[in-house]
Amino acid sequence: MIRIFDITSKDLLQLLRDRMTFLFLLIMPIAFTFLFGFAGGAFSKGGVDPRLLVGFLDEDNSRFSQSLHDNLAKSEVIRLEEGNTRADLESRVAGEKLAGAIMIPAGYGRAVLNGKPIRLTLIADVSTPAGMSVESEALTAAIRLDSAVRTAVIMEQVAGDKAPFDYTYQKALSAWQDPPVRVTETTSSAIQTQDKSVQALSHTSPGMMLQFAIAGLSTAAQIIVTERKSRSLQRLLTTATARIQILLGHYLAILLLIFCQFLLLITFGQIVLHVNYLQAPEATLLVAFSSALCISALGLLIGMLAKTEEQAVIFSLIPMFVFAGIGGAWVPLEVTGETFQAIGHASPVAWAMDGFKNITLRGLGLRGVLLPTAALVGYAVLVFVLATWRFYTAEEK
Repeated sequence: MIRIFDITSKDLLQLLRDRMTFLFLLIMPIAFTFLFGFAGGAFSKGGVDPRLLVGFLDEDNSRFSQSLHDNLAKSEVIRLEEGNTRADLESRVAGEKLAGAIMIPAGYGRAVLNGKPIRLTLIADVSTPAGMSVESEALTAAIRLDSAVRTAVIMEQVAGDKAPFDYTYQKALSAWQDPPVRVTETTSSAIQTQDKSVQALSHTSPGMMLQFAIAGLSTAAQIIVTERKSRSLQRLLTTATARIQILLGHYLAILLLIFCQFLLLITFGQIVLHVNYLQAPEATLLVAFSSALCISALGLLIGMLAKTEEQAVIFSLIPMFVFAGIGGAWVPLEVTGETFQAIGHASPVAWAMDGFKNITLRGLGLRGVLLPTAALVGYAVLVFVLATWRFYTAEEK
């Protein structure tokens, strides 16, 4: 054990003297977290309207078409954009710049007043959730308007001057603002409501932390490469120090470095970015430690494979881009298709992201991170075995 700790302390001293260690492990992840946060609007003071953007064209210009417009404008689901031609609306919907388009045909007001059905023109892909939402809002507004007109016509016919059309019509429309039946969506009180900036940072913070932990492996791998090039490793092998002790010494140094990096960045994320890592502190520590186990094993393998410092850098940057890219460190895997999500989980970064987001976004505790942790430990064992095999079959005998 003493020989293992001697190698570990020697590596840590070399790593802490290198400025690149702090650049990759602390400065870069913090800088890129802010960069991606600004790009994603996490630090924007102005609120973003989440409603679906829908084109609107009134070819009737009647009082009833204006009432329909006013009702649609009050929707909590869609947001109207006006002043377009029919051809322009079709083009923008086809180009996915609009979620849909609603057009009121000429003669709509006269037809509604006379009780004759006339259809609105809807341009949308109703096979998608967005298209279905636009269709539902348009249909709801049209039904409410039609029922208000019919009610006003009937009341005027029955009561005459005691219930004039305009008065009854406005009362009927106003009644729809407080319908007798409402659907209210609720969530479990165990899950705390977060604003969109915190949600964005809850993805960006662990993503950049994991990405640059892998990038920082180049510095740790270079120590092993330098040890080999200076013949220090060969001399060490002639002593009573066993190969497994050398491996564990290097591995423990990388593990301590990565785990400390995680602890510092998690603390920064909790205090400065208000990412709720400490919602389940034991789960957060478990994900951080299993992630460090996996990434450290990768650093050990890189050190065993690389023959020069340049190779160590390349072998670190390639997995950084590949694992971070497909693992959801840049773009959430939830917004991709099932196929890409399955491919993405070939990357250990995807499992680590699942673990952290299960805590910070989904409000899950220790049980919610057991599967990601098991996957990360499995990756760590596999990569460590490969590094061990490489070391025992290498030319330093």
